Amino acid sequence: MRIDLHTHSTASDGTDTPAALVRHARAAGLDVVALTDHDTVGGHAEAVAALPEGLTLVTGAELSCRLDGVGVHMLAYLFDPDEPELERERELVRDDRVPRAQGMVARLRDLGVPITWEQVARIAGVPVDAGGAPASPSGLLTRKVPGVAVGRPHVATALVELGVVDSVSDAFTPEWIGNGGRAYVEKHELDPFDAIRLVKGAGGVTVFAHPMAARRGECVPESAIAELAAAGLDGVEVDHMDHDPATRARLRGLAADLGLLTTGASDYHGGRKACRLGEYTTDPEIYGEIVRRATGAFPVPGTGG
Repeated sequence: MRIDLHTHSTASDGTDTPAALVRHARAAGLDVVALTDHDTVGGHAEAVAALPEGLTLVTGAELSCRLDGVGVHMLAYLFDPDEPELERERELVRDDRVPRAQGMVARLRDLGVPITWEQVARIAGVPVDAGGAPASPSGLLTRKVPGVAVGRPHVATALVELGVVDSVSDAFTPEWIGNGGRAYVEKHELDPFDAIRLVKGAGGVTVFAHPMAARRGECVPESAIAELAAAGLDGVEVDHMDHDPATRARLRGLAADLGLLTTGASDYHGGRKACRLGEYTTDPEIYGEIVRRATGAFPVPGTGG
């Protein structure tokens, strides 16, 4: 049984539509795939409608969080998408995405990069006039744009197109748009302790995504992971492309000490990142425990849609 619990579609910053993603997942030999777009459940209905026979869909989202100035991504699985408090927080994060991306464009231009908002909007598939007014001198916008999915990978793709960096991953560094980087712009983000509380309240399960991906920027210390575990965190994503073997071993030991589940996943973004569906997978017993703990939603078995 092959299980990939971390993927992204065009509902956020992937290049596959939700329908194409589930078809590709089955073609890649997966039995279970989780759709975990950033701060949105907007792709779930399309994925369910297209779900091929033999593939089970786990509904979820990757929630943007921040702890003591450090970015944290929280995978949330099988929560009730209509739970009002969690839905409201997801909307606040999503609505900040366009102003944030435009702010990063402004800062990159200040650094001499010939990037334009029109280029990023084309890559993201959003209207060029999303966001309305031009950026302020600080590079920040104040008007929020509901329902528009644009993120750092779209800006990173523009940097690749311009030849500024060789790959999307190379843009996620302090030199460019990595956490705290020269062109980084903050957005509304959840406190991860609140994220755990909200997801639990919506019947879901939480897993800390790529918690030691140091090449992306600063990571929270192990003591913070322990505090999150005490607050109800269910697991940590261990097998991930941004964790080397030594980091995976360290995380497995920490998870064992803290009683956390350990998962593996591709963090697939279609053609935007060099990772394949099913490149890393989750043990079936761990998947079964995630499903057992969830009360907000159930995995959806494919019927050949």
